[in-house]
Amino acid sequence: MFEALCDEYRGKGEYDCLIPVSGGKDSFYQIHLLKTFGMKPLLVTYNENNETDLGKRNIQRMKESFGCDYFNFTPSVEVLKKMNRVGFKLMGDCDQHAHMGINTIPIRLAVLYNIPLIIWGEHGFMNLGGMHSFDDMVEYTSRFRKEHLLHGYDWQDFVGQDGLSERDLECFKYPSDADINRVGVRGVFISYYFGWHQNKHSRFMQLRYDFECAAHTFDRTFKLDSNLNNVHDNGLHDYMKFIKFGYGRATDHASRDIRNGDMTREEGIEKVRQYDHVLPSDIKRWLEYVDMDLAEFFAVRDTFRSPKVWAKNESGEWVKDNIWGR
Repeated sequence: MFEALCDEYRGKGEYDCLIPVSGGKDSFYQIHLLKTFGMKPLLVTYNENNETDLGKRNIQRMKESFGCDYFNFTPSVEVLKKMNRVGFKLMGDCDQHAHMGINTIPIRLAVLYNIPLIIWGEHGFMNLGGMHSFDDMVEYTSRFRKEHLLHGYDWQDFVGQDGLSERDLECFKYPSDADINRVGVRGVFISYYFGWHQNKHSRFMQLRYDFECAAHTFDRTFKLDSNLNNVHDNGLHDYMKFIKFGYGRATDHASRDIRNGDMTREEGIEKVRQYDHVLPSDIKRWLEYVDMDLAEFFAVRDTFRSPKVWAKNESGEWVKDNIWGR
């Protein structure tokens, strides 16, 4: 089925498809796969302006390894700093702008360059559990983008906040239905055709393309190969997820490894116990980036604690039910 899909689009334009990439192991896998099928992709990165040195090195490896045209888009840094602050106060997510950018810039470029086929990697809700069956072969839609990937928020929610204007946010505007239909843009997910096993991707990309993993564990997860490009992905961004929902990236990574047979449940619980609660050290860097003090951060943070998860004990400390306490 995937070969037939490629045959339908190969050689019809300047580019056969567009691949949104971060420069991580899964980006390497996507490009490798499409090149294996003889496709000429345009690679597109939304640059969040919080890149790690490791992420920059892997981006350079990606450019040198695959011989593809590559587009790296960075919005105004002044605008990004404001969006970090606003996103944190508005919805407890300093990286909301990244969700918008990653799910807007590639589609805008597909329209601009008349590229009808966008190749996404994993359909996260299928890999982690969700409303669809693999048999549904669900494709990318603007509704899926807004309701799920952007959690119901979009660029309009930032207008008027912290001095941000509509013109400041032009790059985050999703293309019109007329433009989408004119080009015939559609987004498909590789995970429907080949499954999705990040650990295998990581090992293969290291061996084949010298993909570089982290040299040491992060504050909040034991994985060395995930979310390597943004300073705050494995830190503050994930910490706020823990505050809102009571679990973090270590739970995600351990659960995935348990399902894939790479870890026992007992080992997974110990990883969660070690990492999920940790206040990450990158907070200091982010506070300086957005000009916020720690007291304000804590005050905003606590407004996002769900009463379904958190309660205060007799000492006034926030506590929650934990898997190891059952």
